[in-house]
Parts: sequence; structure tokens; C-alpha cells
Amino acid sequence: MSDAFDIADELGPEKVFYLHDPGTQLRAIVVIDNVAAGPAIGGTRMAPDVSLEECARLARSMTLKNAAAGLPHGGAKAVIFADPHQPTADKERLMRAYAYAIREITDYIPGPDMGTNEIAMAWVHDMTGRSVGLPRELGGIPLDEIGATGYGLAAAVEAAQSHGDFRLQGARIAIQGFGAVGMHAARYLAQRGALLVAASDSAGTLVRAEGLDVEALIDWKRGGHPVAEFTGGEARKRDAIIDVECDVWIPAARPDVIHEGNVDRLRAGIVAEGANIPVTEAAERRLAERGVLVLPDFIVNAGGVICAAVEYHGGSQNEALRRIEEKIRHNLDEVLRRAKAEGTMPRTAAHDMARERVCTAMRFRRRW
Repeated sequence: MSDAFDIADELGPEKVFYLHDPGTQLRAIVVIDNVAAGPAIGGTRMAPDVSLEECARLARSMTLKNAAAGLPHGGAKAVIFADPHQPTADKERLMRAYAYAIREITDYIPGPDMGTNEIAMAWVHDMTGRSVGLPRELGGIPLDEIGATGYGLAAAVEAAQSHGDFRLQGARIAIQGFGAVGMHAARYLAQRGALLVAASDSAGTLVRAEGLDVEALIDWKRGGHPVAEFTGGEARKRDAIIDVECDVWIPAARPDVIHEGNVDRLRAGIVAEGANIPVTEAAERRLAERGVLVLPDFIVNAGGVICAAVEYHGGSQNEALRRIEEKIRHNLDEVLRRAKAEGTMPRTAAHDMARERVCTAMRFRRRW
């Protein structure tokens, strides 16, 4: 495991916590990257193969995401080393142990992430009084139910029409990772006139050039079935999603799914990054060389955290959706205009914009 100081720079991380409870077999890491703008909001991820490096990279992404969205919050992330599909009773025991361990880390506000959901956040809130992405019954705005991140992605892809000859009406969409983010992105994009031609999950890929029945596929997936077993398309291997010819390719699963070894297999005009850090830096440079427009993750997948911030400050679901659309469209427009004017990649422009906002916030913060 990397040392925490290997990942430090002038922005952070400010604190790194290693959590261990032998009784429940809890093993977790919390990285609080930067709190200059306010208490840090960031998801709690559960997977057996997480790491300090992944946690730190995701925490920095949250710092930049929250700053770019203009939220009064810094960035953080937590990872729990465990199987997210374990029995519910075991998962609750583990989440409550995690919540107990972070109860005094008051500058971190946890939210749901891959492997956790609004029920897990209810357990955390019960132990700490501090979380977002809660069930509606507890006053939350359920992120998975309304699909906040997918809603923001759809708004971003639609906004990209102003920066090229791309048109959303009839556009072919391929989604890698047909889960909470991917399903809602498909639904909202279909409502705006796009055509879902391919989707994948951990078990395989489903392809239909004429377009898949989005609502039927969502119902199928929510029933616990792999997408490749849906009868409305052609089943292929999991990684075949990379080879599908489309207008917009959306990675909505794990980090680094596109890298130097497979980037030239992509056949899309736009990559809209639904997951956090789904494309390596080298792969993004290669896509730029090929003329592929990459919409940076911490700009276009900020719908979830914008919704979480609205919830935390007592806002409504309608307010959350309005702010998601407004902020993501505005910030993407600024990023793409900057990138064009400066002759840089969109990620570089996005990073510079967000970093400026974080540094400004840091100047107002007392250091002791």
C-alpha cells in the first residue's frame, strides 16, 4: 500500500484515516482532501479491491468537483475493503462499525457510492447524525431513485451540442456500467431523443444497432438479471462495449477502464465520463489527438454531489434537479470555451478552473 505522503501536494490531502475493527472485520480508509470551502462531501465506496491510491484520487476528484460546482464543501472519499453483495445483516454490521469509527471526523459528510446506497447511509446517519443521500422517509433526496448523476450527464451531453456538429436527437449511445448511474443516464438521454445501442455490466455486453428498449432493459436489470441475457439485443463479452461504434460512449463504472492498451478501440465522437477517473491521463491525451471530445468527470458527473449538497442544506428535489442542470451546463460551457481559447484539453481547462476556485477558498482560511 502506498504511503499517504506519496499522494500529497499543496491542495491536500489534509487528513488520511486508516480504520480497523477486528470484531466486524472492518478495514477502511478515509481521505479528507481539502476543506477550505467547507466540510467535505464524498461517497463511501465498498469493494474488495479498493486502495489508498484509488481513495486519494477519488477524494481529489471530489475536491475539484465540488469547487467546480460552486458548492460550499470540500472533497473527501472513503473506501471499505469488503464484498458489497454480502448478506444484508453482515453489511449493516460493517456499515455501523464504519459509522462508529468516523463519528468524530466531523469535517467529513459521507454519501453513497459504488457498493453502498441510501439504506447504508441511513445506517451511517443513525450512528453519526451526519450523511447525505438518505431515504426520502428520513428527509433525504434519494440519489439512486431520481438518478441525479445520470440526469446531470444527460444535461451535459445535450449542452455539448453547442461546441461542435454533434446532435443529440438520434445520437447513438453506449454505456459501460449499466448500474445506478448508467441506467438513469440511458433513461434521461432517451427522453431527450438519443438511442441506446449498447450497454454492459460485469457479466457482459448487449448490443442492438437499431436501439434497445431502455425502460424494458432497466426493469430487467433491476430484476437482478445481467444485461446480456435480455432478449432485445445481441449478447457479447463484457469488454466488447469498448468496440461498439457510437456517437457518445459513457463509462459509468470503475476507474481507469480506458487506458493506453485499449483506447484506440474506442469508436465514438464524445466520451462523457459518468464514473470518477474512468480514463487514464495518457488515454485522454490519445483521444484528444484523435479529435474525440472528452467531457471531464468532475464537471459532468457532479449531479449526485450537487443533489447531496441541496439535501444537506434543506432543499427540495425540484430545486436539486434545477441546480444540477444549471450548474453542469454552465460549467461545461465554461470549460469547453476555455479549452478552445487556450488550445488545451477539456480536462486541463477543467482542472485549472476548479483549482483556481479551491486556491481562492484556501486564501480565506485560517491555517491554525
